[in-house]
Amino acid sequence: MKIPCLIIDDEPFAQKGMEEYVRETDFLELVATCDSAVKAYSILHKEAVQLILLDIDMPKLSGIEFLRSLKNPPAAIFITAYSQYALESYELDIIDYLVKPVSFQRFCKAVGKARDFLSKKEGDPWVVKEENYFFLKVNSKFEKIAYEEVLFVEALQNYVSVHLRHKKLISYLTLSSLEKQLPPEHFMRVHKSYLVALNKIDTLEGNVIAIGGQQIPVSRSTKEQLMHRVVASKLVKRQ
Repeated sequence: MKIPCLIIDDEPFAQKGMEEYVRETDFLELVATCDSAVKAYSILHKEAVQLILLDIDMPKLSGIEFLRSLKNPPAAIFITAYSQYALESYELDIIDYLVKPVSFQRFCKAVGKARDFLSKKEGDPWVVKEENYFFLKVNSKFEKIAYEEVLFVEALQNYVSVHLRHKKLISYLTLSSLEKQLPPEHFMRVHKSYLVALNKIDTLEGNVIAIGGQQIPVSRSTKEQLMHRVVASKLVKRQ
């Protein structure tokens, strides 16, 4: 599931920039965009918004005044041209405070915090454990991937490389985010940069795993747990 979000900003250029960022973020869904906090009331009344991307300095009603007026406000991120409101805004328990111009990298960090917050608050509604597949955004499209096809996943800064049986896919996503989409009973983070399918392990020797002809390092902190899971549950394939 995606996080439904609302953009509130009276600057058209800023609106378009945020809309583009939201569309580029696979776990966000844009519900609406409005140019004043006053207009946002009716949207919140009709739509189940979970995240607000909110400007502060707006006519008639400021972003801070608007947020204070809500009885049960959604999670909020302030995106403003002014830094002097930061202390006051954090008293409202906002997720983050971004000063324009906002880079996509900084935006991703902020909405990632929002996702983590909402995940803990609502029991991680973005993981569908009943299914045997997940969707991964690759370039401009979403690809359906069966869990059984995944060998391992490698972190590449802000990207991940998902190694499947017959191909490799690159997606703009953190390893931690993808880890939440995979069933923990079949996948394990064995290193800060690697996540593996336990039933695809060919060999485990020392601090190295072999999967599909590739060697993957195992951190000292996870080796004992890994040994217990693959040996005790007999998941290592017989040679």
